[in-house]
Amino acid sequence: MSDSGVYSSGYVALIGRPNVGKSTLMNRMLGEKLSIVTEKPQTTRNRILGIKTTERFQALFLDTPGIHTPRHRLNEIMLKTALSTLEDADLILFLVEPVLEQDEEDLSICHKLKRVKTPVILIINKIDTIRKENLLPLIRKYKDLMEFKEVIPISALTGDGVADLEVLIPSFLPEGPRYYPGESITDLSERFIISEMIREKIIRQTHNEIPYVAAVVVETVKKREGSDLVDVEAVIYIEKESQKGILIGKQGQRLKEIGTMVRPEIEELLHSRVYLKLWVKVRKAWRDHSGMLKELGFE
Repeated sequence: MSDSGVYSSGYVALIGRPNVGKSTLMNRMLGEKLSIVTEKPQTTRNRILGIKTTERFQALFLDTPGIHTPRHRLNEIMLKTALSTLEDADLILFLVEPVLEQDEEDLSICHKLKRVKTPVILIINKIDTIRKENLLPLIRKYKDLMEFKEVIPISALTGDGVADLEVLIPSFLPEGPRYYPGESITDLSERFIISEMIREKIIRQTHNEIPYVAAVVVETVKKREGSDLVDVEAVIYIEKESQKGILIGKQGQRLKEIGTMVRPEIEELLHSRVYLKLWVKVRKAWRDHSGMLKELGFE
């Protein structure tokens, strides 16, 4: 609790194009890896809640899917999820990359942000990739587009500038209670977190095609009787037989590698030894299939 006795709490939305660093920033501010992070765009599909609790405030960070032009029903849902967050939030962090030539999607996001009453802080991320003298012209260019409450240059990867942002956030949150216990960092279920862990390893282990067509459903998380072992069973859905071969690999080697990479993370999450079993199944055009999207929690 602050010296004034006032406690603040509220929602902070992270908005921006795909692969601009939203998940990296949220993980950095939480001090925990909650959202999966890869070099590929459109990694985040759902709205992820991350909870940061201090003696003075509780910030509920909403890591959203990147705002992009939709090509499938799944993309449409991802876009709707991202845009709906603008109205729900008490503060919006709009992340951009440090390039003078503004992307059409950045300009489109600015246009949408002008229509909401929520205060917006512009976050220029990845400043570790540019020369310092290029920063001021970039800030001026964005300030010409719309009025921001603050402009904060940061590197979510190195942590540079993130402390300055964290100092600012509580001043935009309304007076309110702790909505979640102090030790909570998310409201996500264990099964969802495990499915995202597996999907991250799929993205890291496979080529351009597979990351965008893979969906993971965790079907079992069950402790064995009389043992400290937890059985975890998950199905990886893809859209074509040819993709199944790529994902499984020669003599099942790639699927084994995915399991080997993700098992320690699941064991750390569950605080237990894990027996992990992965299947790969074909579900044609699942990204446009309402029933499948509902099953995966998107609709």
